[in-house]
Amino acid sequence: MLRLLNIEIHKLKHNRASKVLVFIYFVLLTSIALIAAIKFDIGPVKFHLADQGIFNFPYIWHFNTYIASILKFFLLLVIVSMMANEYSNKTLKQNLIDGLSKKEFVLSKFYTVILLALISTVFVFIVSLILGYSYSDFNEISIVTTDLEYLLAFFVKLVGFFSFGLFLGILVKRSAFAVGAMLVWFMIEGFTKGMLYWKFDTIVDKVMPFFPLEAMSNLIKEPFTRLGAVKTVAKQVGEDLSKDFSVQPKDILIVLVWTAIFIYFSYVLLKKRDL
Repeated sequence: MLRLLNIEIHKLKHNRASKVLVFIYFVLLTSIALIAAIKFDIGPVKFHLADQGIFNFPYIWHFNTYIASILKFFLLLVIVSMMANEYSNKTLKQNLIDGLSKKEFVLSKFYTVILLALISTVFVFIVSLILGYSYSDFNEISIVTTDLEYLLAFFVKLVGFFSFGLFLGILVKRSAFAVGAMLVWFMIEGFTKGMLYWKFDTIVDKVMPFFPLEAMSNLIKEPFTRLGAVKTVAKQVGEDLSKDFSVQPKDILIVLVWTAIFIYFSYVLLKKRDL
């Protein structure tokens, strides 16, 4: 495993575009902290976003992982460009000539996916801890450690999403086309969801969670309607925003199954392809 990871890390270190994208990604993750600086002072109206409880424990785990997951497209570009470079630079063929099996090649990419997801998760954990202890009204250890399952969901979501990107990168061989294919699939899922709502609205919630991108989206539901201030406003206008925001084991299992499918078919594609 370490040997395969070292090969991929060596390639990433010598790829300027990948290094720039990774740097931008982690800078943007850090910029979550800038949300705390958002203030509006208009006459008697004073609004400070950090005072609205978004950095309170345990809510911060939900909020930060949701915001951070939006930025995952930057690392997706790293994954698909990593595969595109293998074809354009002929390093894939050279690796196989040097004795690397096709199975080891796919595993080396998958290990890189796991490493990037793990580093991202640890980074979000550290940033959230710093922000939480700086702004949270509740610092008891029992509260701080509540809802940590959002970090697990974040990790699983990244692994699943990057594995999908890896599969598309192997399938179409070009990074731009792989990203385009991801967007097309996103639109297909959206169209399918719309059609189901139109024709078979009673089965939408039973069918859509099994689609890959929908399953990944369900891992971390939007956190905004969970805020007390939003709920208060909703009640005043007669809206009920109560729902289950928790991470569901079923959604984690579905994403893990899709991850296994993507990696398996990445290997099948590579095995059958004449390089």
